[in-house]
Amino acid sequence: MKRISFVWSLFLILVLTLFAGCEGSSGSNINAALSADNINLIFVVSPDLAYQTPGDINPDTANLTSQGLQRSLLMATYLKTHLLGTNNVTGIYALAPMTHLQTANNYPDMAAIGFIQQFALLNQITIQDTTANSYPINTAYAPGDAPVGVVEPSPYIPGAQGLAFNDAHENNIALVTRIINSNQPGFYVFSAPWETISGLLTNIKTAGGYNLNLPAAYMGTNYVYVISITPKGFASLAAFDSKLNPPATYPVLPPPPIVNAACTKQDYFSYTLIDGVNGVKIPAGANTNQTVYLIRHAEAHPSSSFEDGNFVGAGQWRALSLPNFLPSALRGQPSPTVVYAIDPAQSFTLAADFSVSYVRPSLTVLPYAIANNLPYYLVSSFYIGQATDPGVAKATSDFLFTGGNLSNQTVLLAWEHEHYPPLITYLLQSYGGSDPVPALFWPHSDYDTIWTVKLDAQGNLTVNNALCEGIDSTALPAAAPQF
Repeated sequence: MKRISFVWSLFLILVLTLFAGCEGSSGSNINAALSADNINLIFVVSPDLAYQTPGDINPDTANLTSQGLQRSLLMATYLKTHLLGTNNVTGIYALAPMTHLQTANNYPDMAAIGFIQQFALLNQITIQDTTANSYPINTAYAPGDAPVGVVEPSPYIPGAQGLAFNDAHENNIALVTRIINSNQPGFYVFSAPWETISGLLTNIKTAGGYNLNLPAAYMGTNYVYVISITPKGFASLAAFDSKLNPPATYPVLPPPPIVNAACTKQDYFSYTLIDGVNGVKIPAGANTNQTVYLIRHAEAHPSSSFEDGNFVGAGQWRALSLPNFLPSALRGQPSPTVVYAIDPAQSFTLAADFSVSYVRPSLTVLPYAIANNLPYYLVSSFYIGQATDPGVAKATSDFLFTGGNLSNQTVLLAWEHEHYPPLITYLLQSYGGSDPVPALFWPHSDYDTIWTVKLDAQGNLTVNNALCEGIDSTALPAAAPQF
């Protein structure tokens, strides 16, 4: 009897070894270990302050370090090569960052969405006959999961649902249950901290009545957990060790090199409004000693009809290049002291069967914040809405330029470009004066220009578009850089 038990144990070890045979460095190029005939639930453990591979998270900003960013780039290659192979991902779900605020400064958890971005760009999606190197990342709030102070989605958009850090309303398990019950084979990837992943694994086991041997403890961010469910409903769990060993330095982009480009996308403008001149009056509560650099998200539209909420492969070149280009692009002006972007959990419906989370502005400036160890915040207290809605322009202007919270700060802001003209128009109009407010415009093909807003020690206003990042969109490869 003991011999039978021993042989059976050896058999189980052999099976698990074969199933997890893709473990190793991300440089190997082997066939996918996971069957496309199964429902494959792939869980990527993103680092946070409580559970991380040492050195992946900056304790001051709660953001990824350069090492953590490097790990995410290598993890993308590992997932695509070793687990998916030639297959395309079926769905990507990440933590809604505002559901996990860290440190006394309440920094959102951008590590989870940042940890899966490169992987998203190693897959493809086709929208209205345009195929691009991109894939939507679902990170929208489910009912009850929007934290206090965060605008409640109205309506909630289940098609773009992401994960909540603490699944108090059981929305995470409901999401996975819907995936399982849909009985659509494929590859569903979830990126969240260990606390969220371990709780979700437990709930899947309980809800499905599966006989799974769950991990007893945190084993590090190199481990990926996969629950595979066969067409007959049999579930198994495997842990894959990616064995990644990333450097601690900021990533060096592979060739081709990105070259500097001239600022030629827009006609130059500059407007200055000084209190008491031509009827100008500084608005009550205006910030002082503030500079805001307004940039657009990275490349996202290979055709006018392409929209998945993410940017495309070319955009990753820009996002990862921004820390190298912005210092010279600012031409001696002050460097950012803080980074802001739209909450990526803000989501919208494009068609009856297609909803997306608006992740690309936040991911465009994430590498810059990482490279410079800067505080990174999300604007989540109001809904970005339509660019033509004057209420949105007022809410954005009030948030950025009044109240004093951003006084004495130099802000790098990533946003949606069609919102910038009405935003700045509203800001100029709020100063009054006898001079008419000019018509402002941001070309659809322009990803490079920087608009600069300055408020001096009294609150006097200057706005111009003299700067640009210096990255030529036409020089960016269609596929994301490979690591």
